[in-house]
Amino acid sequence: MFGLGILSGLLIVPLCGAAFILTLGEETEATKRNARWAALATTILTFLLSLVAWGRFDATTASFQLIETHAWLSETTRFKLGVDGFSMPLILLTTFLMPFCIGASWLSIDKRVKEYFVAFLVLETTMIGVFQSLDLVLFYLFFEAGLIPMFLIIGIWGGKRRIYASFKFFLYTLLGSVLMLLAIMAMYWHAGTTDIPTLLHTRFPVEMQTWLWLAFFASFAVKMPMWPVHTWLPDAHVEAPTAGSVILAGILLKMGGYGFIRVSLPMFPDASQSFAPFVFALSVVAIIFTSLIALMQTDIKKLIAYSSVAHMGFVTLGLFTLNAQGIQGALFLMISHGIVSGALFLCVGVVYDRMHTREISAYGGLVKRMPLYAAAMMVFTMANVGLPGTSGFVGEFLAMMGAFRANPTVAFFSVFGIILSAGYALWLYARVIYGKLEKPNLQGILDLDFREKIIIAPLVALTIYYGVHPAPILDTFAPSTEALMQSMKTALSNTQTAAVVPAVAR
Repeated sequence: MFGLGILSGLLIVPLCGAAFILTLGEETEATKRNARWAALATTILTFLLSLVAWGRFDATTASFQLIETHAWLSETTRFKLGVDGFSMPLILLTTFLMPFCIGASWLSIDKRVKEYFVAFLVLETTMIGVFQSLDLVLFYLFFEAGLIPMFLIIGIWGGKRRIYASFKFFLYTLLGSVLMLLAIMAMYWHAGTTDIPTLLHTRFPVEMQTWLWLAFFASFAVKMPMWPVHTWLPDAHVEAPTAGSVILAGILLKMGGYGFIRVSLPMFPDASQSFAPFVFALSVVAIIFTSLIALMQTDIKKLIAYSSVAHMGFVTLGLFTLNAQGIQGALFLMISHGIVSGALFLCVGVVYDRMHTREISAYGGLVKRMPLYAAAMMVFTMANVGLPGTSGFVGEFLAMMGAFRANPTVAFFSVFGIILSAGYALWLYARVIYGKLEKPNLQGILDLDFREKIIIAPLVALTIYYGVHPAPILDTFAPSTEALMQSMKTALSNTQTAAVVPAVAR
């Protein structure tokens, strides 16, 4: 595209769509309609382009593919793009969810429509950029640039406390990333490059790894978010518009997990092994503590938001088991959670558009008036619980297997999170869907319309399909996971050998 590669095209297409929308003139009904269709066409085209990239991607190798490199800041800091088994599924997830976000905003966003869709398209570019950057400076810029459109989406089109929530989101994530920038500078001074493939084969001193790991952890932990730096997420979710919550839970949270798998584990293996018990402790607290908080919520969105924190606890738990099952499970859970949590927020948006409230007590007996909605909500609720036959089960099961191999005690305590998730998810479903249809304002509520069916049906199908046939995702992750395990094993073995030699000499 324009003489560039397909990965550059994935960055350019959303920006071209955003630029076109900006040219549409003053906001009239015709302009709003054109902006909606332009945004939808752009996101669909971007998704189709990502499918072309997937068609050219060889899932049997761990090597970086579709590599592009262009002159940029210097010879050592270049605009370099590429994908591997870790990043390609996340790019597909991003481009897949974006058209649903546009569809979910079709009627609910009626003010400053042009600016809203421009913000979403710019956000899509930044998210894709994070997953395909092969230079740390480029990775950092895309990682931070995504804060701006999401800040605007929450702050302009959010709820009553949108200003508070948007600033809290922005400050938490920005402050955590300042340390990451310092770490990138230190890595450049040590290795003479910010090229990620080169850094993956660079040996950092053990003492230096500790500080670098902590600096990156400060950013990735906030982004996940991990306990206790998770408090920005419930506020952001509650105040964000429906599509903002979908992309926040579906993609933005995954950037922290991707950062761990791209930077922390392969580049700082000794520090990752040393800090694994620390991450286990935080993960178990997040799984249990936030699940208990979810049980106390009266707002549907806030309950699902705390549920996301608990599920991200399983992701960090799996990643730092440092074994293939745990890492595979964490990666699969990232994809599954992106689909399921995004779908749950879309379901919340369906009833909110009708009733303009998210209070659980305002609902009850919806199955009598909305049977299709109740069926779809049941599938996503079961996946959120981790029921076998849904995509949620596969990731949690593998992560727990890895945790049991690494530390049976940690696995034992994390099981309570699964039990609690069944408690709050089924309690929510029972309160909203079942019971008596006795509230007068629910008597005339309508089931899913055609637009909503088009949005929700594919997510139902994928939730079930990947629950019974997870191989397409797991097979894509497998070569890169195996290569990561081998590189970490070699690095840790070399560290042990280096520690033994001086002792023998003495």
